[in-house]
Amino acid sequence: MTTVRIPAGWPATEEQARVVQDELRERVVLDEPGPPPGTGHVTGVDVAYDDERDTVAAAAVVLDAATLAVVAEGTAVGRISFPYVPGLLAFREIPTVLAALEALPCPPGLVVCDGYGRAHPRRFGLASHLGVLTGLPTIGVAKNPFTFTYDDPESRRGSSAPLLAGREEVGCALRTRDGVKPVFVSVGHRVDLDTACAHVLRLTPRYRLPESTRRADSLCRRALREAVAG
Repeated sequence: MTTVRIPAGWPATEEQARVVQDELRERVVLDEPGPPPGTGHVTGVDVAYDDERDTVAAAAVVLDAATLAVVAEGTAVGRISFPYVPGLLAFREIPTVLAALEALPCPPGLVVCDGYGRAHPRRFGLASHLGVLTGLPTIGVAKNPFTFTYDDPESRRGSSAPLLAGREEVGCALRTRDGVKPVFVSVGHRVDLDTACAHVLRLTPRYRLPESTRRADSLCRRALREAVAG
């Protein structure tokens, strides 16, 4: 497990963080289709917090995209690097997530974040932020629609509806199980929305949430327990 320090020069205020968001947002690539679903690696990343102990743990779990078998895992633990501010959550998570990815013994391929990409008030959520910093193709898969609106998709698996900010489509509500609440998919970096949704459907053969997210969630929680117990 890697131990992470807050990087030198990391934003300390909301104003500084928003300046960084504005600068990095210009580097998001939206005109690439991304890796074909079912090929190469797909990596889930997630974080868990203990605010009382000022500790955050991140996990990266690499799956074989064809079989969904676990190929590799990486974890990192560090101090929480930014206060809780809606719309700026990436600044709390990015240093440890980057360290977890760097701990992997193999290329991560497509990275699936438990959160948002373009579906973000400033169109630059964690998936976009992480993609720009690493150069990796990234998508966001969230449990809730945040502040955005959508019409309920048809009840069958694979149905979808646009996720909207006013009239702007920022992602989609995607039904991954028949009759179960959809997940909310948005592009991060170097992937288009159709490809992102196709990946998510391949990653959800049994459950509402992608296997990549489920496994990363379990691993980061375990890493946090071990860190605070030690």
